[in-house]
Amino acid sequence: MADSDRRYDVIVIGAGLSGLKTALELKKAGKSILVLEARDRVGGRSMPGEICGQAVDFGGQWVGPQQTQLLAQARELGIETRPQYTEGANLLSRHGRVSRYTSTPKLPLPSLVELGLIERRWRRDIATLPLGAPWSAERAREWDALSLESWALHNVRTEGARYFVRTIAGALLCIDTSQISYLHFLEMLRSCGGLETMIGVEGGAQQDKFAGGAWQIPKRLADILGADIELECPVHAVEQDAAGVRVFAARGAYLARHVVVAVPPILASRIHFTPGLPARRAGLMQRMPMGAVIKVHIAYETPFWRQAGLSGSAVSGDRHLGTVFDQSLGDDGIGVLVGLIEARHAVAMSALDPDARRAAVVDDLVHYFGAAASRPIGYVEQDWLTERWSLGGYAAHMPPGVMTGYGDALREPCGRIHWAGTEAATEFPGYLEGALRAGIRAAEVLRQAA
Repeated sequence: MADSDRRYDVIVIGAGLSGLKTALELKKAGKSILVLEARDRVGGRSMPGEICGQAVDFGGQWVGPQQTQLLAQARELGIETRPQYTEGANLLSRHGRVSRYTSTPKLPLPSLVELGLIERRWRRDIATLPLGAPWSAERAREWDALSLESWALHNVRTEGARYFVRTIAGALLCIDTSQISYLHFLEMLRSCGGLETMIGVEGGAQQDKFAGGAWQIPKRLADILGADIELECPVHAVEQDAAGVRVFAARGAYLARHVVVAVPPILASRIHFTPGLPARRAGLMQRMPMGAVIKVHIAYETPFWRQAGLSGSAVSGDRHLGTVFDQSLGDDGIGVLVGLIEARHAVAMSALDPDARRAAVVDDLVHYFGAAASRPIGYVEQDWLTERWSLGGYAAHMPPGVMTGYGDALREPCGRIHWAGTEAATEFPGYLEGALRAGIRAAEVLRQAA
């Protein structure tokens, strides 16, 4: 389609969950829409995979009871949930030693006491953040000048508690504590329901999975939109004036009244905008890098860990494979573990060839679960760092100084250009829930636009 004479009400850049939701909501409102997607598939950071004939998610997969938009969307599309397997003991590896626990990881008593005090302090600090505008909090500049690491070095005394803070930064945000400001860390906790919700399984963000995979949600939304989506059509420039917007992409130019950019900020920074975007918006996009994560699935003849009284859940800040969950369908089939390599470990492992990476993953599973883990029958992986149209995951983050210097541009329209994507959500940014909420918000603004 080259230099089309057709003029759309809205062009959406990016067919991830947020872009698809934006488009569908606008289409329901009678707007003419077009979605332009660089990849040869829809879904963005939600991606289908398979291991030993079993469908899995290479991207986001879990949902908790607080994520009401995602649950409602799945019900509307006829997609059911299944509980995350939790029976048995969990594993913690710390300094080379593996310990079992059920509710509380085994740390020295002084560390456990301090962790309780830290969580109470975080709740108190979170309560001071204005909804949707954390950069305007009374202590915003002070907290934004600190990395989470520097905050921990000054405020956390026990080694065990520091280990916990560093581990959760990797597990929840796919970053090291030196890479995020303390203010943005607090805002992530606030917007995602608090630490207990973010790390929790029963009652938390990892409580359930979608039968057949979460990737079905964007796929079914895309099926509804049909010909309104153009794949393999990356956008390289956007021009706007008083009359409208012209979007330049792989197949030519497209005209619209408005544009919604629903891609990660770092990818949006690669689009050439004329006239140039306001300095704060341009600066923000240049300063919000993605986290680093590689997701792996490993299959075994049976879920042997269940017979050993283990849930399949393991966590460590030391091992390359820092987070593990049971991904098996039941007790009578193959066993599947899903693991996440995060932050600095993902950067290091991404540099290895696939065989070496697989060997390192299996070594970590043997460390956690014993010799039975040395004999997998299947292995698949998704390195999100090398995925051209994502550049990492789960989401973008703000290093020190970014939120107070540029954060107020995160959702602010730039003339006829509007912003979606999970990073633009005020609730559950970085999650599929956040992607939906940001899409709904963008569509609501544009439904009222001329």
